[in-house]
Amino acid sequence: MATKIRLMRLGKIRTPQYRIVISDSRNKRDGQYIEAIGQYRPKEDPSFILVNSERAQYWLSVGAQPSEPVLALLKLTGDWQQFKGIPAENRVKLAEPKQSRGSRAELAAARVSELAVAQERLKAEKKRAKKTDDEAGAKSKATKEAPAKEKAPREAAASKASVTADTVPDKTVSDKAVPDKTADGQG
Repeated sequence: MATKIRLMRLGKIRTPQYRIVISDSRNKRDGQYIEAIGQYRPKEDPSFILVNSERAQYWLSVGAQPSEPVLALLKLTGDWQQFKGIPAENRVKLAEPKQSRGSRAELAAARVSELAVAQERLKAEKKRAKKTDDEAGAKSKATKEAPAKEKAPREAAASKASVTADTVPDKTVSDKAVPDKTADGQG
């Protein structure tokens, strides 16, 4: 009997999952099979590949022919090279282990506390910046007022001089009488 190692499709329309199976070459793709030796889920990141290496080696030694996709998977797992007598290693990428709910909650709490500390630091920096701005503003006002205080006696003396100049009658004004205009227009 001519046996093949091929993929048997399972899963929903857009989420394919495959079993790596040993079947008679005359059977349908998803039909009857002799033995399932692995699984392949291409939609996962990284793709999930699981092959029972011992059973794959047995079926390859008996003469089962792998299909092209299965041959690529066997090369990734190193089973094809092992069958050919070439030293090889398993190059399948493993997914990171999922964290338990408790550890996820602890991580979330740690992140929240880090954010709170960062916010407190920002508030403290803003207060420091505001203090330095206020101090700088007070210094600039003081420097503006200091020259103003020095100018104040000079300005006061100048204003007194102008007041006395206004009160002293101006002799340049002519002695001619200027007629006053009355409400009735006679003058």
